[in-house]
Amino acid sequence: MLTQNATINLVELQQVPILKEGENLPGDFALWIFIFAEMLVFGVLFVAYAFTRANNVELFNASQLTLSRTSGAINTLVLITSSYFVVRGVAAIKLGLSKQCADWLMGAFLLGGVFISIKIVEFHAKFAADISMSTNAFYMFYLSLTFFHFMHVLMGMVILASIIVKARRGAYNAQHHTGVETGASFWHMVDFLWIILFPLIYIIR
Repeated sequence: MLTQNATINLVELQQVPILKEGENLPGDFALWIFIFAEMLVFGVLFVAYAFTRANNVELFNASQLTLSRTSGAINTLVLITSSYFVVRGVAAIKLGLSKQCADWLMGAFLLGGVFISIKIVEFHAKFAADISMSTNAFYMFYLSLTFFHFMHVLMGMVILASIIVKARRGAYNAQHHTGVETGASFWHMVDFLWIILFPLIYIIR
């Protein structure tokens, strides 16, 4: 029975249309303007970080050693997994499976909570050690970048929660699911930014 269900799910997912050349971006175009604007802001901050690091290599390397790469790596896995759940949620609603869509998005929402919890522990450890944005240039970038991203994760969770509630109420179906795609696009942006931020702040020396 499990094998049969898995086969059915695979066939259903293969029937989901993908974006073809000339088609519009998924979701609300207005949100894509916001996404591109936010990515531009992060991009400027990433360049500023790289430039400042190049002029303070020893300071940045020493300060970087105080970060928990394990926590960062776990959070990376958490967000990547959550994005997979979001992809499955979008695929489900395109097939008219609103309950399954809500379930997949709930998984992504819970993983977002895991990410937030780990970051809170990490922030608390730094503040308890009397580390702030004024400690040095590295911590200024570390705290500003990660907290800025932290707020985007929270915003993404609010969006996912709203979509989940609407999906459970039957507000979306196979023909009308722009809201789901819009929220998914925002969540993927959050994931993408962390994939850049993690090696930049935690790994690269």
